[in-house]
Amino acid sequence: MDETLRREIEGFVAENERAIFADIARLVAVDSVNGPAEPGKPFGAGPAKALDAALEIAAGMGLATENCEGMIGYAQLGEGGRACRDYLATVTHLDVVPVGEGWSADPFTMREREGWILGRGVMDDKGPSVLCLYALKYLKEKEIPLRYPVRALLGVNEEIGMKDVEWYLKNYPAPLFCFSPDANFPLCNGEKGIFHGRAAAAAPTENIVEIRGGFAANAIPDKAEALVKAGRLESAGRVTAEAAGEGLWRLTAAGVGGHASQPEGTVNAIGELIGYLLENRVPGAEEEKFLRLLASIHAAADGSACGLAAEDGVFKPLTVICGVIGIENGRMYQTIDSRYPTTMSGGKIASILRGRAQGAAEITIDRDTPPFYMPLDKPEVQVCISAYNAVTGEDAKPYTIGGGTYARDFPNAVSFGPEHPERPAPAFAGPIHGVDEAACKAWFLEALKVYILALIELEKLDF
Repeated sequence: MDETLRREIEGFVAENERAIFADIARLVAVDSVNGPAEPGKPFGAGPAKALDAALEIAAGMGLATENCEGMIGYAQLGEGGRACRDYLATVTHLDVVPVGEGWSADPFTMREREGWILGRGVMDDKGPSVLCLYALKYLKEKEIPLRYPVRALLGVNEEIGMKDVEWYLKNYPAPLFCFSPDANFPLCNGEKGIFHGRAAAAAPTENIVEIRGGFAANAIPDKAEALVKAGRLESAGRVTAEAAGEGLWRLTAAGVGGHASQPEGTVNAIGELIGYLLENRVPGAEEEKFLRLLASIHAAADGSACGLAAEDGVFKPLTVICGVIGIENGRMYQTIDSRYPTTMSGGKIASILRGRAQGAAEITIDRDTPPFYMPLDKPEVQVCISAYNAVTGEDAKPYTIGGGTYARDFPNAVSFGPEHPERPAPAFAGPIHGVDEAACKAWFLEALKVYILALIELEKLDF
């Protein structure tokens, strides 16, 4: 990188540091979990409020803004309004998963500790959303020549379906190229397929009066509970048993939560609870058949215990987790999340699980999106990875992931930071989708430099 440019970027980042984190705190303060639709707010009041706040931040920078019927919004630098066709973009999201339990402080009040910020959405994806706006602010203030307008897309439905970008691409031209800061650095050029399914018990409950656990299908739960009919039960392992009346016991399982695509190091509380129920012979005969099916899924995150193991040499091996359990219409149900390589498909996953269920459960598919892969020799991909290495001094290489980002929905896109799982983090720093979600301030400022440089260099390409 040219040394004069480096100094200019570093100066801009230093001058704006306080404002950057104040704006992140403003967005974190909004509970933007998707909720019931309201007029002009298709994904609920929270996401709509977060979008309004982000657009106000952008407008304060002198950027043009557009709220697209509440479905999505954007800030833009450069000529061309809604009909603009030849433009570059970043795409992030402002909606978040539910907070769950166990936070050390209010999840919607951003706090700082030892150079880190904590709060729901600081990393996924409100912090990166603010970084993209400041990257556009740099281009504007420094009057960087633009061959293509640059649009910072701000989604509000990424966590539960991505209907926002689906709508956007039906109503607006797709960007020439975009990157989504919703993954790890240096650059992700491929994402596994995503299967979201549901197993519903064929028979009604008998000895299990209540069971619940999890808050999102794509998150590993750290707590699960059940009210059961049984003789005397004792606490064991991660499960606490308490008498709840004659012949009734309240069971509470504790786990270690995290993102569905990254089960390493987590402990699924639902799996712990199911294991306890089976070991203590609590379920009735039909309940047991259903729970043994679930136990086989919980037994190994690589799917090897339930016949789903798969790999292809391009992506990491398949993962499968169960996110939400409950009772509906008198029957237990369990959500299933699998991230799969090219040798598997959503239909095959459902078929294997149906065979394993042997009539004890109905297996349905709620969502299935195939894997996507972006060739590494594309100039735009090379620009992004080169920008990262120029800023950091590394020689990092692109990778593929099991998570799902907006990048898979666009015809020409990659996911691009800002997470660093390879760097050490303090014990108090929680993961995305987990308790005490955290982000390192210094890494965010470094990421902003990367995004600025990437946009400057992308403007030089012929698309």
